[in-house]
Amino acid sequence: MNNAELERLLTDLESDRVERKVSGSARDRIAQAICAFANDLPNRRQPGVVFVGVTDSGECAGIPITDNLLRNLGGLRSDGNIQPFPVMTVQKRVVGGCDVAVVEVAPSDAPPVRFRGQVWVRVGPRRAVATAEEERRLAEKRRAGDLPFDLRPVVTASLGDLDIDLFRRDYLPSALPPDVLAKNERSVDHQLTALRLTTPAPESVPTVLGILVVGRDPRQFVAGAYVQFLRIDGTALTDPIRDQKEIDGPLPQVLQRLDDLLQANIAVATDVTSESRETRHPDYPLVALRQVVWNAVLHRAYDGTNAPVRITWFNDRVEVQNPGGPFGQVNRQNFGTEGITDYRNPHLAEAMKYLGYVQRFGMGIPLARRALVENGNPPLEFQVEEAHLLAVMRRRP
Repeated sequence: MNNAELERLLTDLESDRVERKVSGSARDRIAQAICAFANDLPNRRQPGVVFVGVTDSGECAGIPITDNLLRNLGGLRSDGNIQPFPVMTVQKRVVGGCDVAVVEVAPSDAPPVRFRGQVWVRVGPRRAVATAEEERRLAEKRRAGDLPFDLRPVVTASLGDLDIDLFRRDYLPSALPPDVLAKNERSVDHQLTALRLTTPAPESVPTVLGILVVGRDPRQFVAGAYVQFLRIDGTALTDPIRDQKEIDGPLPQVLQRLDDLLQANIAVATDVTSESRETRHPDYPLVALRQVVWNAVLHRAYDGTNAPVRITWFNDRVEVQNPGGPFGQVNRQNFGTEGITDYRNPHLAEAMKYLGYVQRFGMGIPLARRALVENGNPPLEFQVEEAHLLAVMRRRP
């Protein structure tokens, strides 16, 4: 927006597209406002703006607009509390003679957007948790042709292809805070739609996300939705195979089975010092293995390929191949740079966050690198191609 547009919004005390904050200390309220603007319940189809550094009446608060303040505001996008990720920019501007931080939030193409499990909306001066009817209206705003692949409808599937018991037992309690769940009296159909696992009524068919997360047989509809594991007794693919597995099923089961498999294949050496103290050294740190494998499941391309994620465990290294090259702002040159991240499957990322397999977005590779260094392994290696990505972790000497 140009300065004239921003000044008009800043001084319009009746606009439902503006939130004013004296400082950046009220992070939760700012995040709620970002969530509400992303939901765009009035359907303005225009960005909402949070001004930080002004009073409720639009007067200058006189606070310094520091780089640290701008970083903290920008961090609200990717700290995992707002799902799916909002499209927003953060800038220092001079508006109406005031130094302010301007957070501009675009309407989401996949509402409802949640902050810590709750859907926030704004109509006029009201910012509040959405009612069931308002959530339904937000869900109806989705347009399949504009959505990422993980939210597209699977028209050949039906609600019977979803494991409702798994949804109720594992996914729903993970996705919604206990206090929200305790007050939730909505039908299962409504809950599935609100969490993007099905399309809105009247069609109500599973989305790709629904099939991947709680589908009874995801591979029936998404052919590459599995992980292939090979344990090689040697250092080349032509050497004897000690073990092989195909890991498939709904996402919570796949991730748990992968975790068990990684732990089962780690070898631990024990050194005994002259003082009879034991020091245990795994050949690979579990943290690094987890982060690289989880990243592959999350960032792979599920459309346009029938290839699985492949884990090949050699005697001297572990290779993880991901069908799907760099995406969005990530390219071959900046791949792996801390803070540079993008999401081919943003709503699958949301699901993995709910299930506890992602704690902080954009930190998987840095965590893996640090764990390898601390364990004494060689550095993590990547081969980045347009259509696939190979991560290589070499055994601790």
